[in-house]
Amino acid sequence: MSLSLDKALGVLPSAMLIKAHRAELLASNLANVDTPNYKARDFSFTQVLQELQGYSDELKLVTTAPSHLTNKINKAIQPHLLYRIPAQPALDGNTVDPQLERAAFAENTTHYQSTLEFLDRRVASLRKAMSKE
Repeated sequence: MSLSLDKALGVLPSAMLIKAHRAELLASNLANVDTPNYKARDFSFTQVLQELQGYSDELKLVTTAPSHLTNKINKAIQPHLLYRIPAQPALDGNTVDPQLERAAFAENTTHYQSTLEFLDRRVASLRKAMSKE
């Protein structure tokens, strides 16, 4: 019986890539809180993950060599970025709300850590299943 790691690990590795990219984007927003005319950007994790799952179902690439790349990972790392609409626009044109960005960053970090924990448990259960044979 063959074991497919993609099926065994599910969506967790892709979710971690997306969450890591979002953390970088939110950190960039926070770093530019005082930059005039800087526009805060973000993306919808749920939408990107649904698109990624849709691509894996609809568009399966055939590879003839193990070094071939798939479009699945590239799509996860480069989602469609959206601009934030500020609740209170600044006079210098900056749309970063530090409190909102910190809250989004903290939430994203919590989700990333929980996804990492789920992935760790999944790998541990696979290791345990393989060692009993």
